[in-house]
Amino acid sequence: MSTEDYQDIQNADAQPEAAAAEKVEVSIDGLQAQLATLAAAYESAKEQSLRSQADAQNARRRAEQDIEKAHKFGQDKIVNDLLPVVDNLERALSTIDASNEAFTAIAEGIQLTHKSFIDALARHQVIVVNPHGEPFDPNLHQAVSAVPNPDVEPNTVINVFQKGYTLHGRLVRPAMVVVSKAP
Repeated sequence: MSTEDYQDIQNADAQPEAAAAEKVEVSIDGLQAQLATLAAAYESAKEQSLRSQADAQNARRRAEQDIEKAHKFGQDKIVNDLLPVVDNLERALSTIDASNEAFTAIAEGIQLTHKSFIDALARHQVIVVNPHGEPFDPNLHQAVSAVPNPDVEPNTVINVFQKGYTLHGRLVRPAMVVVSKAP
């Protein structure tokens, strides 16, 4: 074999190696591009998963809050139905002649009934709003009239026609009041 033949064989062997090196470079570039694409897709899926988990937690928390509010304020209707009974007991007490001994037992019975009724309401977080002598609060009181009165500050409750009530801190019925105004 001649030297030329030997060089031809080496050149022939080198060409496939160069082609293979080119393919390796191309395939490495392609793999790096695929890797970058997959990494971006992974980050996107990870972010979407975190958002989905946060949305699920928020929905669960909102549902729990709605259930809690339903338990707390689901009693609104029955409380509104019972408040006129309390008002009638108070009216009955105010009309009984306390000086007449014949009515003493009746008055005591009505007082005890009224007290047990108010205590039962208080156990269920129904609180009486009786603002006599307090400043007028439009969030808790409903002014029926305003009367000039120089003895008290303007916008002070001087008479309560009907007591108000709150349920778990939320107004069920405003107190109907007479408010003082400047003379």
